[in-house]
Amino acid sequence: MAEKASKEKKIPRQPMPEQEPGVRRRNFLEVPKGYDEKTAMLEAQRCLQCKNPSCVKGCPVSVDIPGFIKYVKEGEFTKAIRHIWNKNSLPAVCGRVCPQELQCEGNCILAKKGQPVAIGNLERFVADLEREQGTGELPPKAPPTGKRVAVVGSGPSGLTVAGDLIQKGHEVTIFEAFHKPGGVLVYGIPEFRLPKQIVSSEVNFLERLGAKLEVDTVVGRTVSVDELFEQGFDAVFLGVGAGLPRFLNIPGENLIGVYSANEYLTRANLMKAYLFPEYDTPIVIGKDVCVFGAGNVAMDSARTAMRLGADRVRIVYRRSREEMPARKAEVHHAEEEGIEFHLLTAPTRFLGDEQGRVTGVECLQMELGEPDDSGRRRPVPIEGSEFALDCDLAVIAVGAGANPLLTKNTEGLKLNKWGYIEADPETGKTSRPGVWAGGDIVTGSATVILAMGAGRTASNSIHKYLTWGW
Repeated sequence: MAEKASKEKKIPRQPMPEQEPGVRRRNFLEVPKGYDEKTAMLEAQRCLQCKNPSCVKGCPVSVDIPGFIKYVKEGEFTKAIRHIWNKNSLPAVCGRVCPQELQCEGNCILAKKGQPVAIGNLERFVADLEREQGTGELPPKAPPTGKRVAVVGSGPSGLTVAGDLIQKGHEVTIFEAFHKPGGVLVYGIPEFRLPKQIVSSEVNFLERLGAKLEVDTVVGRTVSVDELFEQGFDAVFLGVGAGLPRFLNIPGENLIGVYSANEYLTRANLMKAYLFPEYDTPIVIGKDVCVFGAGNVAMDSARTAMRLGADRVRIVYRRSREEMPARKAEVHHAEEEGIEFHLLTAPTRFLGDEQGRVTGVECLQMELGEPDDSGRRRPVPIEGSEFALDCDLAVIAVGAGANPLLTKNTEGLKLNKWGYIEADPETGKTSRPGVWAGGDIVTGSATVILAMGAGRTASNSIHKYLTWGW
């Protein structure tokens, strides 16, 4: 193994070609351009093919990573994508938006003394190649079981459940409240990070497998969970996400030009405000923009504002750079594109003009004190440090909560004190028989791949329930 490691270490990690920052900051085209075949095969040679691969342990859906990379190394790209499909129905999505640096790549043995294998880039490569040049051949399905499953929500957890169960022979219908499937993948993640065509292709893959899709259906309002059972469904999975916006609760949040990130990104992404005038979706186009928060959603909001024509975009965050929850790659891309960072800064009130439009925000300078419940050092105001920032558009990206529409209208569903559904982490089972839940509606806002992992857990449990009654 030592000789092999020495040999493979001679090959450096292959960089992903990207749009130049000065160009991409004014367009919505995807930033990374992807590997070509030669680059992918070269990167795949870096994999040590460990007998006890720690990378797999870091993957919430347990993809056989060395297995698919071996196929890439050999130029067997069709075999590689089919190998991934055994565990993951959304590889083109995961290759783009998963935090690989914290999961599979973070566990790669090469990361201990250098750069890990670019697992995400390779996953994206084989998924894109299949979509663009593949035969369209589908993975095998088990014989029909006659059992019907309703999947509520077409985000990453719901799509994972649907993909797993349809291949196991069950009949699956996905119910989506919006007019397009994909959940947070289409309303939350911008085009330049995850093109809508990619999500549409992954959903189409499930439809070709046999999954049925019903959009514009708000379960909890249009139809209830009780009615789904009355219609003959044998099991129900709830993957409705956490779409209730959180605010700062400071004066002036009702001024025109103050958005929740949820609304701002939904208008820009799902409702395609970025394609004006082809799509005339109302959205404030700010020239001086402040985004509050420092997670991936904040980065998405800031980079969207820049692309919509802002002259200046600032991230305002009350902690330091070390506490920022966004992926390092997203922070790096934002900085390359000219996004400014005002750290250790907390807003206290929004300022407005006579027409009720936001014109600025008053802030306090902060310093870090003792750690709080999250383990991060608590920001403490510095007395007399008040100052103001000009802004004509403010986007609040400080998280989201559980939308009560479905949960409050479903009897027998136990919730925790924050309004999220209580579900067994080992099975996804809720307090109501025949009902499972997973993703952000259980955990609160988290990553796409963790939601998919919850979907995998639930689908395994649902399959056992439908097959053996437990």
